[in-house]
Order: sequence, then C-alpha cells, then structure tokens
Amino acid sequence: MTPAPARGALGGRPVTVCGLGLFGGGAAAVRWLAAAGARVTVTDLRTAEELAPAVAELADLDLDWVLGEHRPEDFSGADLVVANPAVPPGSPWLERARGAGVPITSEMELFLTHCPGRLALVTGTQGKSSSASFLAQLGRALGWPVRLGGNLGTPLLAEVGAIGREELCVVEISSYQLEALPHPPFPPGGPYPRVEAVAVTNVLADHLERHGSVGAYAAAKARILELLAPEGTAWLPLAVAGDPAFLGEPAFQGELGGSRQVRTHGGPGADLALEGDRFTLRGEDLGWVGDLGVPGTFQGENALLALGMARGLGAGPGSLAPAIRELVGLPHRLEPLGKVGGRTVVDNGVSTTPDSTLAALTSIPGPCTVLLGGQAKLGLPFDGLARAMARRGAAAVTFGAAAGELAERLTREGVPVEAVDTVAEAAARGLAATPEDGTLLFSPACASFDQYPNFRARALAFRGSLGAASPPIGGPIGGPIGGPTAGPTAGPTEGQ
Repeated sequence: MTPAPARGALGGRPVTVCGLGLFGGGAAAVRWLAAAGARVTVTDLRTAEELAPAVAELADLDLDWVLGEHRPEDFSGADLVVANPAVPPGSPWLERARGAGVPITSEMELFLTHCPGRLALVTGTQGKSSSASFLAQLGRALGWPVRLGGNLGTPLLAEVGAIGREELCVVEISSYQLEALPHPPFPPGGPYPRVEAVAVTNVLADHLERHGSVGAYAAAKARILELLAPEGTAWLPLAVAGDPAFLGEPAFQGELGGSRQVRTHGGPGADLALEGDRFTLRGEDLGWVGDLGVPGTFQGENALLALGMARGLGAGPGSLAPAIRELVGLPHRLEPLGKVGGRTVVDNGVSTTPDSTLAALTSIPGPCTVLLGGQAKLGLPFDGLARAMARRGAAAVTFGAAAGELAERLTREGVPVEAVDTVAEAAARGLAATPEDGTLLFSPACASFDQYPNFRARALAFRGSLGAASPPIGGPIGGPIGGPTAGPTAGPTEGQ
C-alpha cells in the first residue's frame, strides 16, 4: 500500500475527504488538512441540509464542497483520499482511488501517525468507552496529563499539535477504524506511534452487516495488536488470549514476540481478576470493589481493566485505590434518572445489541419493564435475552422498525409485551406497565438509525419524553403487535 504523504508535504496538493459525517472526525480531518495547506474537497452522499451542523463548523475554511453525490475525478485525481470509517473499504469510490494509485488514509491513521504523546488504545464489543473513560480518570487522579478521545466522540487529530510527549492519550478505537488502517499499519522507517498499551474488553457478535461474520469482526478487533510498540503490553480477555483464530499471525501469540507481552482479564486464572471484594493484578491488591460507585455489575470488569492498564502505564503500588471511589460513569450507561410516579427510571441507551441489554438486565433488581427497539442488527439473535426476561418475569415495550419482530419473539417466550411506534409512546406505556416498586429500563438492544442519527439522540428523546409522560399508572400491558414503517437509515455507525 502506498503510504500517505506526510503533513508537511501536503501544501497545495489536492486531497479528498470522503464522508464528512456528524461525529466530528471528518471535520477534524478537514481542519487538519487545511492547516497543512492542502486543497481540500469534501464529498458526502448526504446533502448540505443533512450535514448542516458539520458544514457550519467548517464555514471559516476555503473548501470545495461536493454534497449529495460523489464525482469520479475527486477520487482518481486526488493526491490523497481521507475516508470516513463508515465508508466500507470495498466502496467503488475507494476502489477508483486505489486503481489510480491514490493513497487512502483515515482520521485515526493521521492521528496515530502524528501524535507525539503516549498512547493507550481500547477496543471491544462492550465496555470500551467506559474502560477508556475510567483509565483517563485514574490517570488524572494520579496527576498525569491525559486526553481522552477517539470513537467515543472526541477526535484528537484536532488537538495533535498541542499534545506533549509526556501526555497520555487514551483512545477508544472501533472495528471500523481498525479495519481501515493499512497493512502494515505504518511503513518501514516511518513514524511509529508510542502505543504503550492496547486493550480488548471482549469480542461478541456485532456489526455482521459490515464484517460478514464473527470471525471477520474479531479479526478487525485483533488488528489493535499490530499497533503495539516494542515495549508495550496487550490486555486481552482470557477467552481470546490463547485463541489463534483471534490472534492470527504467529508473532502475536504467546508473548507477542520480543519484549511485548500479554496480560489477561475476564475470568478465574486471569492476570487481572476480581477476587472476592478486591481488584487484583497477579495477586497485587489494587483496591476494594465496594469503592466503585458506578451502577452495573459489568462496570466492575471495566474498572478492573482500567486499573490494570494504569498500573502497567506507571501507576505506583497502592496509588490507585483512593481513586476508585471518585470514578464516574459515562451518560446512558445504566444511568439512574430518579423516579417518575414512584417508578425508578434507568437510561441504558448506549445498548445497541441484545448482549448489552442482557448485561444491563442482570444489574436491575425487582420488577422491571424493558424498552426495546429500533433497527435490529443483522445476525444478532434475541433468544437469550428473551429467555432471560421470561425467567425473571420482566415485561417489555417494543418500538421502532423492529417493534413487531421483537414483540413476536418475546411473546413466544411468554414475556408480556406491547409494540408501539415511537420512543415517547414506549416510555408512557412502560411507565404504565411498571409497578410502583419496579424499574423502567431503557435499553434498546438495536441500532438507532431507523428514527435517529445515533444512540445519544435516541436516549435524549427518551429522557425528554419522561416529563410529558402521564400514563394511567398501573395500567395493564398488552395490545396489538405491530411496528412503524422504517425511517431514514443514514447516519454514523455506533458501538463498533
């Protein structure tokens, strides 16, 4: 693969940014390229109206805009194409660039190549945002200069010029971002990122519509190992740490070769473990589990991984325990919203898979009504979640494009369910179905793109609907099974 030109060599050269998006990564790449003196063309199949916030953010720059379409010459005639991770690697437009010998890069590759600071990268199916956030909080508690960004919403390329060599950049990186990196990720003799630690939280089924199989998805996640510096440490789930199907190339097995090493987490016998009421690393006491005030039993595993990474990055013995009680969770992760009509309301809007809703459900005591729905992801079965809900006597309200399909599946397992069109209707009916000592859990288990641009917008819509919800408290659940017509599906990919 032809390496991308260095930043200093971009002055006056034509560069195409393919896929502006609305999450900031495209805008960060555009601004960085413009500062390097490139002649930037921004092209996206969405219209200027659909991309209005991102377009407005770049209004001060002299750019060529090609929105609502792509033009062949913007790919074959560029000196560099910067592709949004939501653009599939096999896109015919990217193939046109490759055929013309034009190098293709991404916002993440540009950041990793040019970042002068220390790097810790976190990926996984579930828990990567929380683990990365906990690691950043622990570092700050120790007095380290820390930046947190990546797939969780803050593109760090925009800040790369201000990053010092001793700053720790904690970066959440998705399967799409990893898949888009070149093979090998950095050319021989080229700049190598100071990636001191990489971590995989877990590898479950997700994004099969993009990757095609669980194996291909796992292989994309495993690419994080290619980024590890010669003296670095990989933190892997015990379930995949010795699995050649995950580790792939022989150089990544065992001790990863040279002085790179593997540390395991996620089960008995792992290097990082929950032993009774203590967080431990190879027998070393890292702190008391009871000091973690973040709701959700699964958050203990995320905190454990962050503690291990912090210790490996230089935290002294005993230094992390006082910081555990100060850790706070990210929004929409089992976030308690108080009570409505005596019912406890919990926002787990980050959930876009059945597995993540199942993990949330295990942390909810007592009677529970679960709000499920949106755009079901290809190949992700709801059988396990449906059976778990039936065993504990949970009720459900389904909404969105998958409302009817989910209601039928839950009904077969004996789960009381009602299907409605919108999140607001689901909130009202869910409150009506939940007894006064129960919990209303918003945990959709599906993508948001049938009605919303991302999971955050959907979760905020749920929260906004609570003030207007005035259902007949205690009313029965039931009614016709059906769902709305699917709405627009364009938008950034979530939960990668």
